[in-house]
Parts: sequence; C-alpha cells; structure tokens
Amino acid sequence: MGCKHCEKDAVYRCSICGSMLCAKHTRLATVCASHLKKSELEFTVCRMVSEDERSAVRKFVRRFWGEEEQLTFDRKFVVAELPAYVAKVQDEVIAFISFSPTSDALIIVALGVLPRFQCCGIGSRLIKKVEDEARRQRKVKVLVSASNDDLPALGFYQSRGFQIYEVNPNVIAEKHGRAMGGIDGLPVRDELRLQKTLN
Repeated sequence: MGCKHCEKDAVYRCSICGSMLCAKHTRLATVCASHLKKSELEFTVCRMVSEDERSAVRKFVRRFWGEEEQLTFDRKFVVAELPAYVAKVQDEVIAFISFSPTSDALIIVALGVLPRFQCCGIGSRLIKKVEDEARRQRKVKVLVSASNDDLPALGFYQSRGFQIYEVNPNVIAEKHGRAMGGIDGLPVRDELRLQKTLN
C-alpha cells in the first residue's frame, strides 16, 4: 500500500486519521492518550518455518528498508535468512521479528509490522517471543538498534523496557555513503543501541 502523499511504500500509519505514510511524509507530533487508537485484532504468532513465510519476510524488508541486508551491531545480516517469528491473520503474514545470537544476548535484527496492523499489540507480542527465546537459550539480555531519526521505534522499545546504552555516530551515513533524509526530515546518520536485561 502506498503513501497517501506520494505513493512510495508506506511504513507508518497516522495515529489520528489512519492514513498510510512513508518516512518522508511522517511528522513527529505530541498526541494525547484519547487520540491513540488501539485496535483489537485476532492474530497468531509462530516460528518462521516455510518458504512462503521467508518470502513474505523478504518483501517486508525490501518495503521497509529498501534492501535485504541490515547492518547492526557491526555485523551484516541477510534478514530473511535469520531465525524469525511471524504474526499472521488467517494465513497472511502481517509482521515479523528476526534475531541472531551473541555469546550472552539475542540481537533483534529487524521488526516490521504492516502499517494497517500497527497499534494492535503485534510488535509487543513479537518482542516477548524473542525475550522468551533468549531465556530458553540462557541469554542475559536482548539487544536492538535504531537509527537516530526513528523516534517512533526508540519510543516503542524504551516503553518496553529497553535502555539506550551506546551511540555510534555516522555508522548509517557511512554505510550509504551519505546522510539520507529520514522521519520528519531528520538526517539519518547514527546507530543508537538499546538493551534490555532479562530477569
């Protein structure tokens, strides 16, 4: 589905009117609690196992980030080749979370929810699945990174117990050879690293 203003791939949904938006046309705004829309949606979450699910994740990654490879925590990952959980409505994949282990943590490499299904609790449920997986693997924390412009993601992760612990200036700009325009016109340059210690 395209952005309301330019028909580029939409990756966000307006919290007031529900319009689909690309990063260029997303604006940061303060919104009171009465305008936050919470939707009830029946969905299932399962481990990614089929080639159809893997293909859906590839499409998500190209739509949200324009490439299948992600650079995070000084490592390059082909997102669709990683272990992942997918969220589905009936048989349609509507969201995913991919992850990779380190010696003492699981790294969330990518998390994507189709815009029309955002604000339904899907992202929270996917993060919980990764936290549960980390505990099963006897990891002590979960790590994730976000770009400096992605204030929605930074707010989302911090409200779920993650804390910023490191900033790597210019990592993203160097990867792309320049600082690109991001959310609300902010230059995309830096990688912010967050962690959540597990009990």
